[in-house]
Amino acid sequence: MDPIAIFTIIPSKMHVPPLAVVLAPLAFIHSAIGLKIATSLQWIEHTPQPYAISKFYKGSSTASLTSGGVQNLGSDASFDLAANAETQGLKVYASKKNVRLIYIICEVAYRIVANKNSGITTLADLKGKRIGTMQGTSAGVFVSRMMASVGVSESQYTAVSGNVCMKTPCGSNTFPVMLQNKQIDAFGIWEPAVELGAQALGANAVLFQNSSIYREVYSLYSTTDKLNDANKRKDIVAFVRALNQTLDVFKNSPDANGIYEYVAQRVGMDAAVVKAVWADHKWSGTWGPDLIDFLVDEDKYLAGQDRRGVTSKAALETFLDDSVIAEL
Repeated sequence: MDPIAIFTIIPSKMHVPPLAVVLAPLAFIHSAIGLKIATSLQWIEHTPQPYAISKFYKGSSTASLTSGGVQNLGSDASFDLAANAETQGLKVYASKKNVRLIYIICEVAYRIVANKNSGITTLADLKGKRIGTMQGTSAGVFVSRMMASVGVSESQYTAVSGNVCMKTPCGSNTFPVMLQNKQIDAFGIWEPAVELGAQALGANAVLFQNSSIYREVYSLYSTTDKLNDANKRKDIVAFVRALNQTLDVFKNSPDANGIYEYVAQRVGMDAAVVKAVWADHKWSGTWGPDLIDFLVDEDKYLAGQDRRGVTSKAALETFLDDSVIAEL
């Protein structure tokens, strides 16, 4: 409701306080809300965020996580930050040019697990096979890129939808069970579903992975409006600083700090499985000069999938904003 509507419903005999007095409590409420962060709460990649908030965050206001992602930055101005894979970041940036990628939380070399009993020993053997994945996500990009690397186009295999599994026993509509039941011949997705699929197949599992072809770049995003707000920016920098401290723990001392158990509890996994896939997760923080070409290449693919124009390299260079990292 806008302020004019508020005043029109006040009875004529009621005392109306000065505008400054009315707005002061609203300013206090806005400040008390603190940082509002949209993130997918069910995946391993998000877990540095709650850890950073509870252990290291020293901002002037609170920080809270809400289920969501970078799309929230494009549709709801109450969000200050969001975390998602680069795939969703590129999709949103195509139409919301005020979004900025400001930090990399995690880079993950996804894997494809296949069943040797389906006649698969090399990646090229997946031509004509049924591959489980989630189209429109980083997993769909990953499978497409991996298959293209051996000359197999999307029309030369069948992409099959399904669900992930975080912990055994897995449901009948999840990729690990679908693979074991031979409803699919292979699948590629984020962890731990691939690990659980490989464990279910045992000696019949064959795995394919190549981070030079595709890696998930799970990133933190904000908007130019939030970054240009001096008070909000201070808290954003404080949160990123807390993430930096967290990534140091995740990289260098996960055992000593009970991180496997912490992550398992946050996302509903077994700690032993968290430990088994930990090496596939690179807790990065910053990015190198190769990222821009990686994004340019992926955006060309996504533009074709989404039937939109390609985002220029110059625009993608603006999308990458390392000014917060520079303040740490």
